[in-house]
Amino acid sequence: MGVAAKRSSMTFYSNGEDHYSHRVRIVLAEKGVAVDILDCTEANKPSELADINPYNSLPTLVDRDLVLYEPNVMMEYLDERFPHPPLLPVYPVARAQSRLWMHRIQREWCTHVDIILANRDEESVEKARKELTESLVGISPIFEEMPYFMSDEFTIVDCCIAPILWRLPALDVELPESQVKPLLRYMEDRLFNREAFQASLSEAEREMRL
Repeated sequence: MGVAAKRSSMTFYSNGEDHYSHRVRIVLAEKGVAVDILDCTEANKPSELADINPYNSLPTLVDRDLVLYEPNVMMEYLDERFPHPPLLPVYPVARAQSRLWMHRIQREWCTHVDIILANRDEESVEKARKELTESLVGISPIFEEMPYFMSDEFTIVDCCIAPILWRLPALDVELPESQVKPLLRYMEDRLFNREAFQASLSEAEREMRL
């Protein structure tokens, strides 16, 4: 999979099923960066990855001599390296608030997603599904007031949320439609239909919603 060429060339080691890899691919697509995306799995990583990344982990972004292996650092680096369109606010207070939302998404959503995907303990998985569902129901009214997550514009926070929402069927998380209509409109009309979001999808991710 490739993202439309524009201004730069770099390599992204990406797991096509992983929501952390996906959030970076969304940023790459939004920025229109020329990038060589290598689709890997945890069980089938390129041998050179261990040489450039001390954790031998996915995702990994390589830009010339720079190697990044933390997804949120990659996203902010890309936003600074390719400033248009901006995904983080200009002003320090608003930027800090965006980072705080990203932190909360990690703690309150990604933790549940990772437990579900690990699938080690049925009780823990069901608890994670329940808590993730309740949290999504709870934030739905936000989208009555603003088109994007706490913002009038698409931001880096939406890049973190979108991969989780796309994966809900694969996670066996079923939202009560009558309670989440604003969230569903956000998902279907504003996120999933974005050209960059569609360009960001791996083959494995497309199959999640066939």
